[in-house]
Amino acid sequence: MSVNNGDTAWILMSSALVMLMTPGLALFYGGMVRRKNLLSTIMMSFACLGLIGLLWVIYGYSLSFGTDHGGIIGGFNFLGLMNVGQEPSSVYASTVPHLAFMIFQAMFAIITVALFTGAVVERVKFIALLIFSVLWLTVVYVPVAHWVWGSGGWLAELGVLDFAGGAVVHINAGVSALALVLLLGKRRGFPQDAMEPNNIPLVVLGAGLLWFGWFGFNAGSALSSGGLASSAFVATNTAAAAAAFTWMILSWIHKRPTVLGTVTGAVVGLVAITPAAGFVTPLAGIAIGAIASVISYYGMLLLKIKRGVDDSLDVFACHGLGGIWGALATGIFATLAVNSAGADGLLYGNTTQLLKQLLGVVSVGGFAFAATWVLGKLVDVTVGLRVGQTEETVGLDLSQHGERAYGGLLR
Repeated sequence: MSVNNGDTAWILMSSALVMLMTPGLALFYGGMVRRKNLLSTIMMSFACLGLIGLLWVIYGYSLSFGTDHGGIIGGFNFLGLMNVGQEPSSVYASTVPHLAFMIFQAMFAIITVALFTGAVVERVKFIALLIFSVLWLTVVYVPVAHWVWGSGGWLAELGVLDFAGGAVVHINAGVSALALVLLLGKRRGFPQDAMEPNNIPLVVLGAGLLWFGWFGFNAGSALSSGGLASSAFVATNTAAAAAAFTWMILSWIHKRPTVLGTVTGAVVGLVAITPAAGFVTPLAGIAIGAIASVISYYGMLLLKIKRGVDDSLDVFACHGLGGIWGALATGIFATLAVNSAGADGLLYGNTTQLLKQLLGVVSVGGFAFAATWVLGKLVDVTVGLRVGQTEETVGLDLSQHGERAYGGLLR
């Protein structure tokens, strides 16, 4: 094993790109909430950069990627970055420093926790969110990351494919978001009161940063700067483009081609291509992205309008449903011609791979929902998950942080 400078440069750049996605997510989410909750929403994502960034170094990486224990969890051999240095790992990413692989994975853990916050903005206590995030990282994210990506993880051993986080990131966060929403209940006034976005240009800026950063998310997961990274890069952009255009057409059919809908479609396409990016041809990204938009668009309408589920920023519809479709699409469109370390999917004569992907979806989704429900209940009965009526009416910017987005500190 030796360090390849080109691969190392690409992984470090990809890590920086993925890090930028979390501030991008903060802007994307922040622009969609009401003015009185803009800063509190942004704060949730930035808090994850600090909190999860620390916990990952202390124990998260070790329990995710350390020595396997029964296919369920990693060991303590990387605790506090012990045995993680400038030389390559003997197990993971053998052409880059172990530290480079570790920090790349850290950025995934950070944004995954930040993702589910969008479902509970405008009504969750900040201290409760912090406590829940620590518990969720430890009990939910870390085991699932080991199952799918860790050496010896049981889903990895079964051959479940997840190139860049369809299950580990999006299904995990999306399904957990749904569980939290059901625990917290609706925002006061939903659905009667108008809850319009406070700043759509901010949403577009955030979406643009997400699209930009996603190239590091997906192409970086090739863990090298070669042809596979190029293929994943192009597949990622193609899926996002197809999904954005499809969502625009769908919203046009129903009313008007909205900016908010079009950028949401782009994000849904990026979600869906994430597990497949390094296993499918770039052309397959068109079908994956377009179908993802249809699924998420109508899933959002069903949940919010027909069922009255108040997922504030539609995290389950976008990330949960998008991630589920992406994981299954991997089992349909994957081909060994793109990645010899992957598998052929249904279209290439391998029905078994689709069944493996379905098992991964059910296992990760079921575990995430159940564990999140239990952890949420635990936090609720101790510190309480939800702010009081007055605090919610005033807005979380003032009641939780003493600040105004367009007025500075409360004096």
